[in-house]
Amino acid sequence: MTISLAIDTSTSRTCVGIIDNGIMLWSGYQDGATAHGPALPALVAEAIANRTIDEVVVGMGPGPFTGLRIGIAFARSFALARNITVRGVCSLDAIAAQVDTHDFIVTVDARRKEVYWARYVDGVRVGHPAVSFPADVVGNQIHNDLFPDLAALVALQEEFAEPMYLRHPDAVATADR
Repeated sequence: MTISLAIDTSTSRTCVGIIDNGIMLWSGYQDGATAHGPALPALVAEAIANRTIDEVVVGMGPGPFTGLRIGIAFARSFALARNITVRGVCSLDAIAAQVDTHDFIVTVDARRKEVYWARYVDGVRVGHPAVSFPADVVGNQIHNDLFPDLAALVALQEEFAEPMYLRHPDAVATADR
């Protein structure tokens, strides 16, 4: 019996859930692309009330830098403080788990008039996630109004040790300016 704390901050929604062997015991979210910082600890505090957590599963993106850093840093700190494991998984894969189509593309807002996206065939990601302008993402079925399914996030097996940042950093060292 494994009770997982699932966290995803790769989209404009801060998502938190408690999953016990595939069964959602608790879930909550707060919308707001800049609200991850205050929303995440409040949601987790509510989620873990009177529960023992065995592992943390966190969405590693792709997503905007600040949102991902908040979720990943929180997940790693939470796990370290409790001496439990933390697993990172692809957030787009947790979105794709909700789609029941043969060949499709999942997109999420990347800001700057771009989208993060990946193509799936029979629910399996084909290639790596990418960032592009929406007009450059071509496919028959594009799903763009979904958020990660937290039970699917926990069920994912492919692990990622590092966040999926698909853009070069905006910050430039003074010496490189």
